[in-house]
Amino acid sequence: MAIFEINNSFLICAVSIALNPLLWNIAARSEYNHKTLTKLANGDSKKACYMLAACIFVAGIVRDLIYQNALKQQPTLGIFMNPLVQGIAKLIFCFGSVLVLSSMYKLGLVGTYLGDYFGFLLPERVSGFPFNVNDNPMYNGSTLCFLSTALRYGKVAGLLLTLEVFFVYRIALKFEEPFTAKIYAARDSKQAKKSE
Repeated sequence: MAIFEINNSFLICAVSIALNPLLWNIAARSEYNHKTLTKLANGDSKKACYMLAACIFVAGIVRDLIYQNALKQQPTLGIFMNPLVQGIAKLIFCFGSVLVLSSMYKLGLVGTYLGDYFGFLLPERVSGFPFNVNDNPMYNGSTLCFLSTALRYGKVAGLLLTLEVFFVYRIALKFEEPFTAKIYAARDSKQAKKSE
């Protein structure tokens, strides 16, 4: 018996995992370069940011539901169903959730959902928990939640999809981090010129 199957639900899940950060990065770059979303919101950049936040949030929920559905259609590996692995899965989920929720709390809604692409910049880099223990707590916490779900359901396919989540987020960061640094450098340069 196979330990995982590449079926339609697995493939749909793999696509949804890849599409989430791709689409929000395309939308955010389009906003930064052309004010596309602000134009759709009748010139209200705050409203546009909230609209993107809602889209990202809903897309994340849909992706998570697709993931759970895909796992339900996969073979279960009995070794994962023992109390030790299940306990570890719960701890991983708790830690991942703490990373995600505490980073959302620290950044606020606008900071969490790409507000810097809309011109809403934080006064300084957030350095308290969880950012003092992890550079990318939202992505890493989310990845841990995927991992814990795979372990809880006892699914090898979930582990493979978790690896995809990890690599997709790493690729997204290759684009996001330098671009965000560029946005803040431009702001700092503008402020320095004003103070001269």
